Amino acid sequence: MAAILKMLFLHKIISMTIPQIIEASIQTKQQILLEPLLLQQLELAIDQCVSCLQQEGKILFCGNGGSAADAQHLAAELSGRYYYDRPPLYAEALHVNTSYLTAVANDYSYNQIYSRMVEAAGKKSDVLIGLSTSGNSANVLEAFKKAKELDMTTIAFTGKGGGKLKEFADVLLDIPSIDTPRIQEAHILLGHILCEFIEKRIFPQK
Repeated sequence: MAAILKMLFLHKIISMTIPQIIEASIQTKQQILLEPLLLQQLELAIDQCVSCLQQEGKILFCGNGGSAADAQHLAAELSGRYYYDRPPLYAEALHVNTSYLTAVANDYSYNQIYSRMVEAAGKKSDVLIGLSTSGNSANVLEAFKKAKELDMTTIAFTGKGGGKLKEFADVLLDIPSIDTPRIQEAHILLGHILCEFIEKRIFPQK
């Protein structure tokens, strides 16, 4: 039954026109506005990140594929600048060292690429943000397990329901969609809001 539903969903997606795709993206964002719990979770994520950075902690990001690109994008918004010039914030995407990444994937397993770096770099005052549209990415899940062992705060950006990450996330930002591109578009929206409010609160403009 699940396979049939997936095939029907893919057929619907493949047959969509350009205006229909744009409308689907808009509808996903409109649905977020109707999810008060999700908006509350975003506010909590902002609070946790601000508290972390004010305690000289760091924000670590991880994800795979497009979510890895989003992780790197959001880390850059914090460590560089978002809207205005201010001191840099410690934020880093865990996949950017390809020598480390390929060594651990080869010598141990791909599932451990993030958990080993969390073990090496993470401490109690830090935040780990994982992006996974399914919520079931094994290497992100292992990183969250390790972060919980270290008493770090964990924030998960996922699709509808949260997948397995839900169990290990202190804050769950589950986009109300099962469509991967629409979820990723919404992740960047919420991620940009997160970065904007972190910047505003730590470095308020007069």
